[in-house]
Amino acid sequence: MNENSQKNGLIASLMRTGHLGTKSIIDAFLGVPRIEFVIDEYKKDAQKDIALPIGFGQTISQPKTVAIMLALLSPQKGQKILDVGSGSGWTTALLSHIVGNSGKVFALDVIEEILEFGKKNVEKFSFVEKRIAEFHLANGWNGFEEEAPYDRILVSAGAESVPEALLDQLKIGGKMVIPIGRSLWFIEKKSEDEFYKKELPDFIFVPLVKSRAVGG
Repeated sequence: MNENSQKNGLIASLMRTGHLGTKSIIDAFLGVPRIEFVIDEYKKDAQKDIALPIGFGQTISQPKTVAIMLALLSPQKGQKILDVGSGSGWTTALLSHIVGNSGKVFALDVIEEILEFGKKNVEKFSFVEKRIAEFHLANGWNGFEEEAPYDRILVSAGAESVPEALLDQLKIGGKMVIPIGRSLWFIEKKSEDEFYKKELPDFIFVPLVKSRAVGG
């Protein structure tokens, strides 16, 4: 699928509605087409603005939702980002495209088969080879302390509350986007114990899985 056909379809639609508004995010959507992260059964639907199953009760998120989350997160070149619930690998690839060779994205998933699926998808590009993207089988509730703190944290699965570990692993001045219940939350760390929080209602996500047994 070439760039022009993408611009005339889903990406053009998201640009018209204002959900894709920054050059770095638009370039990422163009550079890592969603169709490369969708299972064969649903590739015909890759250009639709809907969530699609990827197995084990998980989904690749609706493109509009991903665009909103990235706009809130405001990832920048050279940053270190934690991608919790990386799933299909699409958000990991989008973030890797944005942070570039001087940045790093740590992708976490608790379901081994999904983690491998996502890693293989991202390997279609150069991000794993260049060590921009790194994948780890881990419980997202605990974050990934080994590489903390992070400039940005993106969580792509719904939680009951904000995990304390993720707040602790966010840099001062860092930003997090996380679904809580049926809302999307933007969090900015002002100091070690002060956070700015903003709620955007009416979003639906699969739950943030705490263990392999739950996800299987």
